[in-house]
Amino acid sequence: MSPVSNDRASQNARHVAIIMDGNGRWAKRRHLPRALGHQRGVEAVRTLVRGLAGTGIRCLTLYAFSSENWKRPGEEVDDLMNLMRKFVKSDLPEFVANDVKLKIIGDWESLAPDIVEMLEDALVRTSGGSRTLAVALNYGSQQEIARAAAKAAAEGEITPETIAAHLDTADLPPLDLLIRTSGEVRLSNFLLWQAAYAEMIFVDTLWPDFTPAHLQEALDEFARRERRYGGR
Repeated sequence: MSPVSNDRASQNARHVAIIMDGNGRWAKRRHLPRALGHQRGVEAVRTLVRGLAGTGIRCLTLYAFSSENWKRPGEEVDDLMNLMRKFVKSDLPEFVANDVKLKIIGDWESLAPDIVEMLEDALVRTSGGSRTLAVALNYGSQQEIARAAAKAAAEGEITPETIAAHLDTADLPPLDLLIRTSGEVRLSNFLLWQAAYAEMIFVDTLWPDFTPAHLQEALDEFARRERRYGGR
C-alpha cells in the first residue's frame, strides 16, 4: 500500500468520516484486555491526524463514542473517558502546531464536567485551524436529526434545508466518503442524514491496524467512483 499523498483521490474527498470499529476484537485476538485495544485505537487516530497535511481532506470526522456506548460495562466506559482525557491533554499542542481545528459533535456537553471544560478549552485554542478534526462524542444521528427538526419547527418551517442548517455538522463541508473498519456493514446511527449521497467503503481491517496507507486506498477507490446524486 502506498503512503498518503496529495493526489487526485485525496483532493476529491474533502470531508471523510470513519466509524472506528474493531478495538475490542483486536485485543481479543491477541488475548489482551479490551482497554489495550482502545489504547491502540487512539494511537491509530493520532497517526491518521498527523497525516492529514499530506491529503486534500479538509475535514475528518471520527465516531469516537456513541450515545449507545453507555450500555457497555462501566469499567470500559471509564477507560474510554480516561483515554479521551489523555488524548486531548497530550495532543492539543500538536493540533495547534499542525493547524488542526477541533470540533465536537453530539451531546458532549452532558459528559463529565472536567471533560467538558477540557473540550471547551481545546475548541478555543484550536479555533484558527484550517483543517478540521470533528469528533463525535455521546453522538447519535437519530437524536441529532430530531434536535435539528425541533429547532427548524420552532423557527416556523421544516424542510430539508432548515433541518440541515441545524445539524451539528452544518458548518462542515458535505460528507464525501464514509469508511467503516472491521468488516461490519452498517452505519450504527452515525451521520444518517449527512451520508445520504456519500460514498461508502467497508474494510475488513480492525481499527488499531488502520493506517494512512489504508486511508489512501479508500481515497483512491473514491476517486474512481462516479457520483450521480440520483441523476444519470
